[in-house]
Amino acid sequence: MEVAIISPKYQVVIPRKIRELLHLTPGQKVQIVAYGNRIELIPERKISEMRGSLKGANISFQRELDRV
Repeated sequence: MEVAIISPKYQVVIPRKIRELLHLTPGQKVQIVAYGNRIELIPERKISEMRGSLKGANISFQRELDRV
C-alpha cells in the first residue's frame, strides 16, 4: 500500500509506483468517487483504449421481464 499526504492546498501526489502501474500521464483526468469513508480515483481512458476490454465476458444472463 502506498501513502500520500494532502498538502495545505488540498493537493495529493500519486506515488510513482502507482502512476507507472496504471500508465498515468500528466494532465490526464480522473474521476473521483466517495464511498463512505474512502475515496477512489478512476482514470479516464480514451474509448479507443477500451476496445476489446470486454472480450470473453459472460453475456449469458436472464433479462428482467420489463426489459425484454
